[in-house]
Amino acid sequence: MMISQHSQSGSDTETQLPKVGMISLGCAKNLVDSEIMLGCLRKENFPLTSKADEADVLIVNTCSFIDSAKEESIEAIFEANRRKGLRRSRKNQKLIVAGCMAQRFRRELPDALPEVDAFMGLDELENVAKIVRDVWEGNGQRSYVKPRARYLPDWDTPRVRLTPAHYSYIKIAEGCNHPCSFCVIPQMRGRHRSRTIDSILKEAQSLVENGTREILLISQDTTYFGMDRWEGGASPRSGVSVQHGDNLITLLRELDAIPGDFWIRLLYTHPAHWSTELIEALASLKKVARYVDIPLQHIHDEMLRLMRRETSEEWIVNLIRDLRAGWPGVAIRTTFIVGFPGETNAHFQRLLEFIQETRFERLGVFEYSQEEGTRASKMQPKVPARLRRRRWELAMELQHSLASQIQSAQVGRRLKVLVDRPGVARTEADAPDIDGVVYVSDSLPVGEFGEVEITGSKDYDLLAEGGRWHKTSRATAK
Repeated sequence: MMISQHSQSGSDTETQLPKVGMISLGCAKNLVDSEIMLGCLRKENFPLTSKADEADVLIVNTCSFIDSAKEESIEAIFEANRRKGLRRSRKNQKLIVAGCMAQRFRRELPDALPEVDAFMGLDELENVAKIVRDVWEGNGQRSYVKPRARYLPDWDTPRVRLTPAHYSYIKIAEGCNHPCSFCVIPQMRGRHRSRTIDSILKEAQSLVENGTREILLISQDTTYFGMDRWEGGASPRSGVSVQHGDNLITLLRELDAIPGDFWIRLLYTHPAHWSTELIEALASLKKVARYVDIPLQHIHDEMLRLMRRETSEEWIVNLIRDLRAGWPGVAIRTTFIVGFPGETNAHFQRLLEFIQETRFERLGVFEYSQEEGTRASKMQPKVPARLRRRRWELAMELQHSLASQIQSAQVGRRLKVLVDRPGVARTEADAPDIDGVVYVSDSLPVGEFGEVEITGSKDYDLLAEGGRWHKTSRATAK
């Protein structure tokens, strides 16, 4: 994702500073990091461009969560270097690699990528202006990566929004304390550290006052918010308790009290930290979208044990039951991993049965990706690549059928939607970029709420009265 045209700045008085472009890859959490870097650059009057070929200094903010993300990051770096060589006017362009890949492979990358001028770690986001200036002037060092990430943004941290004006992500915490055997996030982003409720509230109030209609709360583990400050720490399945001062329940109640018409959306929750109190709180809050993202990863107890997920089949089944009973109408999004080392046909069949039984409103499936430095990378037996792919196909075929049934049941209902662009909106059951859309009348104003009657469904998307199917209507798995 390149920075958009509305994010550009520059004037005749800034021409002595290099023009900076950015390619942002990966998840919403990485997007916020990109927004912070751009905000710090703009604060120091660096001109910004949305076109990589126009940049004097190009920053590639990389992802390194799974193999496909690493490959995308490497391809973006190589493509940037190739294009630099093709344009005589940009042969002096400097290339900086930032983000998760730079942090994770801080020792290996300087030798592996000699075409890169500098590498920036996750603790250097607010130092980006100095790093860009040093690299441009030839006074910089090759690596600006500390061994352990400890950075945490605040409410007044500069940001250039890369999302449309009507929705924004708020990173409420950083890092992760969970020991999942397949994951490298704790190695890259460090231990969990929560922002203060006051800091988050100030940021949210500012966004709402400036027209934001949806606030998406993100972190590596949103349900762990505040638990890092509890005396003695928090153990798995401890739940979110209102008896502690800083916790997700308190935060959500404070956000819900902010004046205005907007949605609060909860992403990246861990199943181990849900509680009856949290479900009751969510059901009582008017502005919280009836939607939760709970990556479960598997359902078979043996797989959960090998993945070190700190949950069990019984725990998960009870959680889903309690969620739907205690919060009627909630849309549950989850993700699963297939082909994890040791996964047998019986394990996979149980997963398919669970998907069929539970009928998740939103579901994604990943093939297991072996990540260097994880416990899982040493586990045996490995599942062959062809079998991993076949299991992915079977799981997504099942979900496609279920999703089509769930969407068709919406026909005839009147739903509140948020319009993202002309003719395209979302319900509260749909997060931006990852879920389906509603095709609505072009007359509905972008960035505002509307109420529509659903007249049709197709795969993961809905059609409202006055709308029309777009050629881009998707039939792929979500």
